[in-house]
Amino acid sequence: MKIEDEIKSTIPLDYSKKIILNVLYTQNVINDKFNEVLKPYDLSGEQYNVLRILRGQKGNPANMCVIQERMLAKTSNTTRLVDKLLLKDLVTRNVCPENRRKIEVLITPKGLGILKVLDPKVVEHENHFSKNLNSEELIQLNLLLEKYRNQ
Repeated sequence: MKIEDEIKSTIPLDYSKKIILNVLYTQNVINDKFNEVLKPYDLSGEQYNVLRILRGQKGNPANMCVIQERMLAKTSNTTRLVDKLLLKDLVTRNVCPENRRKIEVLITPKGLGILKVLDPKVVEHENHFSKNLNSEELIQLNLLLEKYRNQ
């Protein structure tokens, strides 16, 4: 369905406006479906992102700055996210022995277990949105989005 139909626009839209609306609308559709995947595990998309970042550390702790740098949503409140994950026993948080002002965060075995269960569900979610595109189209779309974003 065209974006004008999705948003029920009654006026013609120029291509610059259509692409912005398409990207934003598509992001919301993807996020809504992803939140459905995460809901049974009482996780938000941002909390899931923190867990993925920590798993990527391969057993090494990450400080708040490292987590913030790697977040998809740069405006996320990393401290609040880590606090919520801490309450769920999905991460641990300790003061760095070398620099007492630095907080180190590690994913727990429980956090790793949730990610292991979620991994195939996330792949299924990603494949759902890719199924209407062939390999060449996926590559082209990725290149175009990167080109569009990196101005």
